[in-house]
Amino acid sequence: MTQSRRAFFAGLTALPLLRGQQPPSEDDPVITLDVTRVNLLFTVSDRRGRFVNNLTIDDFEVVEHKRQQRILEFASESDLPLRIAVLVDTSNSIRDRFKFELETASHFLETVIRKGRDKALIYTFDTQAELAQDFTDDVNVLGKQLRALRAGGGTAMYEALYLASRDHLMKDQPRHKFRRAIIVIGDGDDNASRYSRDQALEMVHKADGVIYCISTNLTGQQTHGDRTLKYFAEETGGQAFFPFKAEDLAQDFENIANELRSQYSILYRPEPLITDGKYHPILVRVRNQRGLVVRSRKGYYAPLSM
Repeated sequence: MTQSRRAFFAGLTALPLLRGQQPPSEDDPVITLDVTRVNLLFTVSDRRGRFVNNLTIDDFEVVEHKRQQRILEFASESDLPLRIAVLVDTSNSIRDRFKFELETASHFLETVIRKGRDKALIYTFDTQAELAQDFTDDVNVLGKQLRALRAGGGTAMYEALYLASRDHLMKDQPRHKFRRAIIVIGDGDDNASRYSRDQALEMVHKADGVIYCISTNLTGQQTHGDRTLKYFAEETGGQAFFPFKAEDLAQDFENIANELRSQYSILYRPEPLITDGKYHPILVRVRNQRGLVVRSRKGYYAPLSM
């Protein structure tokens, strides 16, 4: 094994393993990260929640380790190719509106996927996470696969997030030329994953993914699962939606579609550059304009120096 591969596996095996979880092997894919650049895709909205799309590079600043960073590239990205992972909870706990949710998700993909440019995949999770449909731009195939899903079993949400990010969302390069979104449809509970919540979130960060959550909780009371969905969304710069009525669900998907076409992109080189393999918090903010809200991921995982 080469020195670089030894360092990679040493870094992974330092993570705590869950009961029954096996450490990574030499055959596992090596995750390659850009050592010198951090890419951020984010949205800006006003107090009424309306997207603000007319800002320039001079309106923004990025702060890391209490130091303002120099922005190398900036763009208002309304037309990036999309890579969307739809993760569907097929456990017994979400049976009540299952069929309607899948029909609405299918309509959402028909709305946003442009043939020859965008792609989506479908993962299901109950007792384990399974790829139901790999990346495709064929919305008819995606819709057929969604409508064929059946509910039953446990809940392995973290595993679905981890595998979709590691095995699929990282593939298209360069990473800053694609918008990667993960849409989770479920109640936020997990009782069957081989990976922890934080291991799943770390892999989403490494894939530059943004998580949008559609809760299937119908009780009207906030649950532990709801808090988990909010956590994933807030940490990655996405949103969590809690539709109580069927018509709310369609509106939430429409909001996600609008957001995927209303974002800014910033590329910067961290100063100082620290290759310690650890999580580094960052802050994106608008200069001299009150009442504007920036929604971006809150940090990134630096590569480990070899």
